[in-house]
Amino acid sequence: MKSDYPMRMTRQRRVILDELRKMHTHPTADELYQGVRRRIPSISLATVYRNLKLLASTGFITEMQTVGAQRRYEGNVDNHYHLMCVACGRVDDATVPPDHDLQEAVDRTTGYKILSHRIEFLGVCPECSKTSANHPSDSGI
Repeated sequence: MKSDYPMRMTRQRRVILDELRKMHTHPTADELYQGVRRRIPSISLATVYRNLKLLASTGFITEMQTVGAQRRYEGNVDNHYHLMCVACGRVDDATVPPDHDLQEAVDRTTGYKILSHRIEFLGVCPECSKTSANHPSDSGI
């Protein structure tokens, strides 16, 4: 993991990173922007987007493509898995440890030097499951 605050970490980036690391909901940029604005009222949404892109490209955060158009972001860059709801786009952390044997097997059999891996489980979250059980014709799943 990168050091928490490199020498060129601006106040805006530091606040964005701090707010993201406090959240455990894998927020969109819009959701994160609301929290950042409480600390920096003058910050623009474009500035949040630009800094999220930079923080992701330097490995300080993870950017996730999910169901729908908006990306979600996470401050926990440790190797772990995600659950993604195909109905509403919700993202949760899976509470199982990473499979290091799988990573080593791929490393051993492919010629790649595997640095890390990501696994995303796609399904329907508990809330959407309740809704589709109550309204099966509306679920579209």
